[in-house]
Amino acid sequence: MAYEEFTIEGRNAVTEAFRSGRTIDKLYVLDGCQDGPVMTIKREAKKQGTLIKYVEKEWLDRISKTGKHQGVIAVAAAYDYAEVEDILQKARDKKEPPFLFLLDNIEDPHNLGAIIRTANLAGAHGVIIPKNHAAGLTATVARTSAGALNYTPVAKVTNLARTIENLKKEGLWFVCADMHGTKMYQLDMRGPIGLVIGSEGEGVSRLVKEKCDMSAAIPMKGDIDSLNASVAAGVLAFEILRQRGESAQK
Repeated sequence: MAYEEFTIEGRNAVTEAFRSGRTIDKLYVLDGCQDGPVMTIKREAKKQGTLIKYVEKEWLDRISKTGKHQGVIAVAAAYDYAEVEDILQKARDKKEPPFLFLLDNIEDPHNLGAIIRTANLAGAHGVIIPKNHAAGLTATVARTSAGALNYTPVAKVTNLARTIENLKKEGLWFVCADMHGTKMYQLDMRGPIGLVIGSEGEGVSRLVKEKCDMSAAIPMKGDIDSLNASVAAGVLAFEILRQRGESAQK
């Protein structure tokens, strides 16, 4: 796969990019900025031998793709997509039952970045996204993930429903977020599992939902009946984490 130039913006994202061992080709820093987080980034850059260039704010504003660079922009090779097998191997290496996120038509890069961040914090081994009608890995995704993209592999597949079928052969069960499903506390979500999250407007598509073994509803008490996709992913992911933790203690 060809690698193209990719910007990583924001202090958290740039710091985690360095700490993860990712090769950074150049680092642009706001001239005169000497606060603690920026000094930490510069130290990491010097350890790696990265070229540091000091520039004016107007220059950073011009090259920024997110508009929220916080005085630092790193330039690296574009993020490469993992294979689904890489994600499964990560679970094997950790001697853990696989825990995957599968995202059905998440088009907002902010949601994608937030979900990748949640996946990392919940201990998921990776994220799977479809090639079409979905956000890909962009500077906005990298920044919103707060560095989690450096640690959480993301695979892109042609057909999400077929991928679920193939993963079932590996022993995984699948649960999709569905407001009309069974309350999440009543489901057993331990063991090898894939959490399927759909878009805010359409939810999980019919074909993908039919491949899932369970539908999980988040109990809600309010005047509206839906959650942001990344928030729903977080609630369900940490319920899975809770159940997996209890299982490990037994």
